[in-house]
Amino acid sequence: MKIEMKKIDPTKREMSFEIAKERVDDKLEQVYRDFEKVAKLPGFRPGKVPRKMIEANYANVAKEEVLKKLIPEVYQEGLAQEQVTPLDMPEIHDVNFKDGAVVFKATFEVKPEVTIKDYKGITITKKTTEVTEDEINKTLEYFKTAQGEDKPVTVDDAFARGLGYASLEEFKKQLVRNMEMDKDRQSRLDIENQIIEALVKKAKLLVPKSLIAKQMERRIDEIKARLKKQGTKEDEIKKREEALRVELKEPVEKEVKVYFILDKIATEEKLEISEGENMPAKVMEFLRKEAQWTTEKAK
Repeated sequence: MKIEMKKIDPTKREMSFEIAKERVDDKLEQVYRDFEKVAKLPGFRPGKVPRKMIEANYANVAKEEVLKKLIPEVYQEGLAQEQVTPLDMPEIHDVNFKDGAVVFKATFEVKPEVTIKDYKGITITKKTTEVTEDEINKTLEYFKTAQGEDKPVTVDDAFARGLGYASLEEFKKQLVRNMEMDKDRQSRLDIENQIIEALVKKAKLLVPKSLIAKQMERRIDEIKARLKKQGTKEDEIKKREEALRVELKEPVEKEVKVYFILDKIATEEKLEISEGENMPAKVMEFLRKEAQWTTEKAK
């Protein structure tokens, strides 16, 4: 088997294959043997059709079957030989029989080359999750306005009981717990965003356009499905699609870029990613542990 690898661009490869006549003949022989067991022709019982008649009547079908069986196995052998891992299914083209041999080409995309340094020790500012008295009072004001509908409302035990709490004190305790949980969630998102922004600035890579396009379609399909579930009309969804594509262009490109940066870090650090484990989450956990932390003071 002859294989040639060609670099079309930083993320696209083309492999040319030539499968030797001997191997093609062996596979063709296997195919005809299988046909002999089931071939049906007028005047003959299944499995009793003479070989020459099978070859005369099933030659084209046999060749198609040989290609179906040979191309996938030879393609996998080529990947192993060249030590390359495609990101997706290949485009198989220029398939031909040539003097008994089979030639074909496979075009596919590979991971982009990522250069990143100094990803350890990223400076992260952790926002406080402490709830201030001022924030509590503002939230209580909101409840007063929502409950009162322009009528004066006194925030007391009776008000708290109306919301399902034993007393105003119990209501305020629960309010603080909820506000702390919300702040904690926002803080974790902010930490992740700080890491992402730092990585994007430090890394150099060229992201395959086809992968960005595929991710865009996934995101658009998710949003369309959500809108449809909410009862949005089909024509309204179509109207919003173009605006969504413009709006999502940069975020989607960043998502793809960040994925490959995290994948590169996982490789560099030899992080063990078990089957079914979330690679980005594991790398983010590693980066958080390696970060330099500062804490934002409560205002």
